[in-house]
Amino acid sequence: MSQMKTGALLSYVSLFITLIIALAYTPIMIRLIGQSEYGLYSLIGSLAAYFSIMDLGLGNTIIRYISQNRVIGDKSRESELNGFFLKIYSFIGILAAIVGFIIWWNIELIFGGSLSTSELEKAKIMVIILIFNFSLSFPLSLFSSILQSYEKFVFVKLVGIFRSLMIPILTLPILLMGYGAVSMLVITTLVNILALLYQVWYAFKKLDIKVSFIKVDVNFVKEILGFSFFIFLNVIVDMIYWNTDQFILGITSGTEVVAIYAIAMQFIVIYKLFSTSISNLFLPKASRLVANNASNEELTHLMLRYGRIQFIILSFTLSGFILFGFPFINIWAGYSYSDAYYIVLIVMIPLTIPLTQNFGIAVLQAKNQQGFRAVTYIIIAVINVVISIPLAIKYGGVGIAMATALSLILGNIIIMNIYYHVKIGIHMIVFWKNILKILLVVSFLTVIGFGIDRFFITSDDIVWILLKVIIYSIIFFICIWRFGMNTYEKNLIKSINIKIKGLVLPN
Repeated sequence: MSQMKTGALLSYVSLFITLIIALAYTPIMIRLIGQSEYGLYSLIGSLAAYFSIMDLGLGNTIIRYISQNRVIGDKSRESELNGFFLKIYSFIGILAAIVGFIIWWNIELIFGGSLSTSELEKAKIMVIILIFNFSLSFPLSLFSSILQSYEKFVFVKLVGIFRSLMIPILTLPILLMGYGAVSMLVITTLVNILALLYQVWYAFKKLDIKVSFIKVDVNFVKEILGFSFFIFLNVIVDMIYWNTDQFILGITSGTEVVAIYAIAMQFIVIYKLFSTSISNLFLPKASRLVANNASNEELTHLMLRYGRIQFIILSFTLSGFILFGFPFINIWAGYSYSDAYYIVLIVMIPLTIPLTQNFGIAVLQAKNQQGFRAVTYIIIAVINVVISIPLAIKYGGVGIAMATALSLILGNIIIMNIYYHVKIGIHMIVFWKNILKILLVVSFLTVIGFGIDRFFITSDDIVWILLKVIIYSIIFFICIWRFGMNTYEKNLIKSINIKIKGLVLPN
């Protein structure tokens, strides 16, 4: 099996591990450290996201330029590229340390109105740990990008899986001994740095990477910055949408509200992964079509094909959460986190549409027309922050989720659907007619699900919840097969089933 196919398989393994950790480790962890301590950990985690944007979108840039150079085979040029990027990342690491110390110095000013004295002291220690983490991580992360440019996908994915597993394995005994958020961050940092150092060793030992620190042409620097710019804008948008909320809540509402919102975001992140794990495969296909001057009808056909599949998967997840999410959160995280259910729904419902239309993003990138999307999202994200503050003050986590939902509706749904239709040439009316047909089936199934939930089994015990989920899942897939899927989708399911049978029952 090729590196790419094995890497894709490991991506789904990584997604499965993320789900297992979220479902098994998180409830144990929040019960051991308490809601306030978990909120502090999540709050500092939102600060970490601000550090991460200092990457400036260079990771994909490194992969692009080193991959191009590998085609040429100029080892001297490659060593110069490595040295140039290492200098940039080292500078970013120093800058991260400076920014971190500024935050550390002003921690009382930022969070003094919502955090207790002991929480402020812990927050200061955790910021110091973050400074150590990111000042080292930036220069070391260069080698992860180099490995990907060498198409060492299996090694990179295995290191990522190892890191994901080791953090809870090492953290749990520490939490059982009575330690809290600070110790959790120490372990996360150590595992992260050791994983990065292992990648550095592999790059030098196995790939014989060379680094040369000579002066690079100014025009080349401008080219790199131009390529990275729109990637950087998208990173900023993601940061504003999914991390600023917790930061705002930390200032306005305190750690307990942050903890509730953080639990809600775990469900949102997993929901996004169901879509992005598939959409990462779209760009090569879209690039080939655009290069071959594909017609608008061909692009619409593929947008519809992939969009329908994604919508079926996402609508099943969404309808299931609508029906069974509230009792599940109460049992899984505790009744003090019940507001997370409403936060998840407020964000998840409008988020479903852009996740269904990820093929459109691949087309924009293939046509090099992602500028409009990036600029639009930046403007919408700023509006999101502006309206989030008063809503957070008045309604807490639910209010800030409403601001995010409104931003998604305005930017990701209304504006981008018009842009896809008018400027890119994808026939969005045809797309929506097909999606609405599936939506009618799913809406009917959700009503059936309410009947299962309310009239047949009324207990909220975890065993009964799982039984209701199984019953609903069977009904959902029977009905969606009969009334929702087209011939292509049915044949796709049949082919997957044949391949699974071939693996389980080889000749």
